[in-house]
Amino acid sequence: MTAKPLPQLCTNIPSFAAEDPGSWTPMATLARAADAAGVDTLLISDHIVFGEALEEYAKAEVGGSKGGTQPTGPDGHWLEPVTTIAWLAGQTSQIDFRTNILLAALRRPAVLAKMAATIDVLSGGRLALGVGVGWQAAEYEVSGLQFEGRGKLLDHALDVCTTLWRERQANFSSDLLTFSKIHQMPKPLQEGGVPFWISGTFRKSTVRRLATYGARWIPWGPDAGDILNAAPRMKEAVAEAGGDVSAMRIVGNLSLRQQDNGRIDVGASMDKVAAMVEAGVTDFSVRFDAPNDYDDAVAYLEPVMAGFRKATGRG
Repeated sequence: MTAKPLPQLCTNIPSFAAEDPGSWTPMATLARAADAAGVDTLLISDHIVFGEALEEYAKAEVGGSKGGTQPTGPDGHWLEPVTTIAWLAGQTSQIDFRTNILLAALRRPAVLAKMAATIDVLSGGRLALGVGVGWQAAEYEVSGLQFEGRGKLLDHALDVCTTLWRERQANFSSDLLTFSKIHQMPKPLQEGGVPFWISGTFRKSTVRRLATYGARWIPWGPDAGDILNAAPRMKEAVAEAGGDVSAMRIVGNLSLRQQDNGRIDVGASMDKVAAMVEAGVTDFSVRFDAPNDYDDAVAYLEPVMAGFRKATGRG
């Protein structure tokens, strides 16, 4: 019987800025502080380029978030997430890393497989890839790919990576790529390869990917905002599609509340945790406003982690 996953706490790390920050040292300081404080996972965003049609981000029909606003202009500074994780993994020892989300189709699949396996091996198995199709046509155009076929391209990338990670002598055939007797070592440390987390709204393609590539869901759009209903609905749909949901993992957003003195009210911040766990949420995404000083950041994060462990029964 598959063990029920322990609740995890994750947070985005600031790997982008509206203007040149001058130094990315505060990002590394936060990563080291989160590692010391016991935060479970750091999340890293992805954009390789920007066009100038940033209003598309607000359009759910192209994969954006209805009514949302892109956090930077077209000249915002965005670090590439896989290489950023490699840098941060070398400065930490326990904390896991996940792309959130990686536009996997924009990378050649064999190269992505090699990069991810390398980081997984060197970090001691601390990598996961949150993947999705994105919302911006410009990123596909500059990569020589068709935006309209981005779903098929994502599936293709995941299929190739999985094949290279799991087969010693890899063979693959599709209408996009064929190869045989290919060897790629080292394999990832994690059994079955680097885990994929699937980002998307409740739709057939998302359900199919969760059933096919592993039941780890990053809700998007209205589903992220209605997680108490979306989580059990998705879990049921994935099971009906033939996926293994015995240890399904689902992300839910957890808002921190502040006291009048500006400090986090840990008890009040955790009041929705039990209901979210009951609904099926396993991974709680929190946005921190931690200080830039390492010791201050550890002191800021530790009480939240202690409250989270208590609220989830982890100790």
